[in-house]
Amino acid sequence: MSILICGSIAFDNIMVFHDRFKNHILPEQIHILNVAFLVPEMRREFGGCAGNIAYNLRLLGGDPLIMATVGDDADPYLGRLDEQGLARTHVRRVADSFTAQAFITTDLDDNQITAFHPGAMTYSHLNRVADVRGATLAIVAPDGRDGMLQHAHDLAAAGVPFVFDPGQGLPMFSGDDLMNFMRLASYACFNDYEAKLLCDRTGRSLEEVATEVEALVVTRGGAGSHIHASGDCLEIPCVEAAAVVDPTGCGDAYRAGLLYGIAAGWDWEKTGRLAAVMGAIKIAHRGGQNHRPTRSEIAGTFASAFGSAPW
Repeated sequence: MSILICGSIAFDNIMVFHDRFKNHILPEQIHILNVAFLVPEMRREFGGCAGNIAYNLRLLGGDPLIMATVGDDADPYLGRLDEQGLARTHVRRVADSFTAQAFITTDLDDNQITAFHPGAMTYSHLNRVADVRGATLAIVAPDGRDGMLQHAHDLAAAGVPFVFDPGQGLPMFSGDDLMNFMRLASYACFNDYEAKLLCDRTGRSLEEVATEVEALVVTRGGAGSHIHASGDCLEIPCVEAAAVVDPTGCGDAYRAGLLYGIAAGWDWEKTGRLAAVMGAIKIAHRGGQNHRPTRSEIAGTFASAFGSAPW
């Protein structure tokens, strides 16, 4: 029972500036901004929504299939996929391009300046859902705009239920585009800011938009999450983390829990709770793919938070 993960594969280049941006940016000179920040700390992480979701789904014992595009520089990431036992049958290398990359500089106040190069992600529409065999569930996560549109239409035409998860790609779409996605999808997932933007773009309330899908999930950080299904709103509590280290990739870990629960036929309360557990485990580690809990350890965290193990 494979789950198709349509989305980005990216490198996250994370740098730390040992000062505060505000000390080096003159407000009266903002119109001719020209600054340089010395960043003695730098690390490169494996990231991208598809890579992160698939990694977490594998930790849960799921069978993810990644559909993504990468560039000429992708060998380290492709090698990692092999090490993790993640199939790359549908990971397409696009010649003369870079793999999508984020360049993130953080100061001592946790302010961030980010530049994102989409690179090969722009060509995600070259991947075809029709080439995939055996997928019973999917997610359309942030990716190239044309690819997201195409994959949603193709999944719906093939009768494969999918989660619509536009994430940071949501501003690329008009209100009509977003409503079309919602009508094609079986499920949808947004963070609270994205949910507000969805309502602004579509001119509809969250309750109205939720009627288009079987379930609409809204994550709310430390306040937990809401799952709108069958006319009700189920509140899922946040799971206390062992440490709060880095939120990067927490949303992707949460989505892996959602996908696992949906594929297993669980009710929404149990599914949401597993998703919350995965987010709590991730936030205690830097980067999107450096946490390594065993399946039994995940079950133990679930049992500690909710009184009984999920399996």
